[in-house]
Amino acid sequence: MGRPDLSRRRLLAAAGGLTVAGSFGFAALGTGADALASGADTRVRYWNLFSGGDGYNMIAMLDAFRADHPGIDVKDSTLQWGSPFYTKLAMAAAGNRAPDLGVMHMGRVTGFSPGRLLDPWDVRLLAKYGVREADFTPALWKRGIVDGKLYALPLDIHVQLCFYRKDVLKKAGLLGADGRMVPVTSTDEWFDVLKEAKKATKKGLQTLGLHANDQNFMWWFFVAFYTQLGGTYFNDAATEVTFDTDKATEVLEFLRRHVTDGYSTAGAADGEQFINGAPFTWEGNWSVPVFSGAELDYGATPLPPVLGEQATHAESHAFVLPHQSERGGATNEAAHQLAAYVVQHAQQWAAGGHIPAYTPTLSTAAYKKLSPQNEYASAMDHQATEPKVWFAGSTGILAQRVGPIVVSSTMGSAKPEAAARRMKGMLTELLASKNPMDGRTAAQGGAVA
Repeated sequence: MGRPDLSRRRLLAAAGGLTVAGSFGFAALGTGADALASGADTRVRYWNLFSGGDGYNMIAMLDAFRADHPGIDVKDSTLQWGSPFYTKLAMAAAGNRAPDLGVMHMGRVTGFSPGRLLDPWDVRLLAKYGVREADFTPALWKRGIVDGKLYALPLDIHVQLCFYRKDVLKKAGLLGADGRMVPVTSTDEWFDVLKEAKKATKKGLQTLGLHANDQNFMWWFFVAFYTQLGGTYFNDAATEVTFDTDKATEVLEFLRRHVTDGYSTAGAADGEQFINGAPFTWEGNWSVPVFSGAELDYGATPLPPVLGEQATHAESHAFVLPHQSERGGATNEAAHQLAAYVVQHAQQWAAGGHIPAYTPTLSTAAYKKLSPQNEYASAMDHQATEPKVWFAGSTGILAQRVGPIVVSSTMGSAKPEAAARRMKGMLTELLASKNPMDGRTAAQGGAVA
């Protein structure tokens, strides 16, 4: 295809450059044995990046699959989240030592050289095992398509949420008759809510946990509110920057106001403050098990649609097929079967706060009983995602380069309008840069679905 070959040295540098190093620590949760399990005819080697509660939920689903399919031995390995995982996955695929099944963040797929380091899914095999395009929201399914082929099978959607303490909001008169937070549809309404909530908050606690000095959270929140305004980043061909600095400035001023008006404290332990009585915190849905474990009376809603159309930042975990030169046969079919099974049996996964990507799960009685998951499941229909370019994706180069600029505005070291201009300049620079995985720019990378 005319792409430069990937040397070992270049691949190591590329994979490391696409991620943030040293995040959560190694979690050896694999349960597979070196030999085929007794009675098994086929083995599927599966790599994932799920630690903590997610790791144990995944193991529970794998054990259920093993019990239902004794002829398939699943050898699962959990690697460190972040740079080590993506580096090892890239090296294995380039060296023809890849596992049969893997997991990636959906936003990273375009930058992972589909067709070279990833193999496409056989949608006919997926359909054979009960998974079809119609079972997913169109926007989510489309994110996994590159050059007309499906490279990522969505497992979930994980979103940024507005968590709220019902006891504090009730005291402040901010709970509706349904026991949920009153609807907010403008910045004036939102800051009025914060003003009233602050009056009902114990001394020493902030009103809103904002992660004001965290480049990833600040970028995620920017993406959400910029999307509410209808903002875009690049044209469809990924040849021009369409970033709107006026809209960006409006978002940056909104985020900054939380700090200047005294509702958020930079550097505060946001989750701990919420547990101790702070009325609000903006966190990912992965905090649900933490807050539920603390036995709080709380709710969670998508980020408030205060700037325009409803939209909250979303990413997805997705199953992928790391490249194998001789992929096929019974092992490949078993990998399709395993992925389809987990996607269809994601009730256990939902307990960790994630929204299952497989939409039939959302209509089950069991899912509807989950709280607060049943309050924010609607986020499936209004996802704010990063642009589909090679340098985007969870904690990728885009977040590393643009996130600190958002922080500089929120923290007050740069004026919002100046920060917006810097963001546009950085987007221009990144659009012209080449993906170290294959030496091609976003415009050359086949990222159009």
